[in-house]
Amino acid sequence: MDRPTLAVWKFASCDGCQLTLLDCEDELLPLARRFDISHFLEASSADAPGPYDVSLVEGSVTTDADVARIQDIRQQSRMLVTIGACANAGGVQALRNFADVAAFRSLVYARPEYIDTLEQSTPISAHVRVDLELPGCPIDRRQLIGVLAAVLAERRPGLPVHSVCQECKVRGTTCITVADGTPCLGPVTRAGCGAICPAYSRGCYGCFGPMAEPNTDALVGSLRAHGMSPQDVGRVFRTFHVARPEFQAAAEQGQRP
Repeated sequence: MDRPTLAVWKFASCDGCQLTLLDCEDELLPLARRFDISHFLEASSADAPGPYDVSLVEGSVTTDADVARIQDIRQQSRMLVTIGACANAGGVQALRNFADVAAFRSLVYARPEYIDTLEQSTPISAHVRVDLELPGCPIDRRQLIGVLAAVLAERRPGLPVHSVCQECKVRGTTCITVADGTPCLGPVTRAGCGAICPAYSRGCYGCFGPMAEPNTDALVGSLRAHGMSPQDVGRVFRTFHVARPEFQAAAEQGQRP
């Protein structure tokens, strides 16, 4: 029986989500035996032509060339999975969507006239149909393995949609907001990271994006009550998922006097 073909693609990103696949350690060799890895430049110079059974796509779309390339990848992929905040929501680079891109170019690059870029950083789903979004910055290796295992078993992967707060309860972590007054985005952020930050007495900063139906109105009030200024409330929602409507609305609400 032929092995399913797997391709991994990079757009505008830091490569962290691709490195999560390489960091699977004990699971990596068994995966390599079950999949025919046709394209994964982070790990191999192999570049076999499509079609591909599964494409994992990291990064946001930031150029006209990106638009054409993702459309070509979509045509060649039976299943397209976006991995990480950049591919799902534009990433931290989507902060430029709310600023003057020409000014950024002139400040960052010595020869800005050589830089060809779109005015906005957009998620993959803004350009093609996406079959599954794997959240995180970076993604969680356990969820990635679960998705690939589901592909092999020909079933739909199951991903959590509840909040990080539930993960804190599961691992027995005391609520840092209640106990210490630490501002935290856990009540509105999607689970899947294992509640790492609260376990080390740090507030969740929302790298997995909004949970299903987040009550951001209540959280904005809580953040303000725990001493955050309107500017800081707006800033904390404008990080990894600044382009998500739920977090963008919360940022705008939080900045009001």
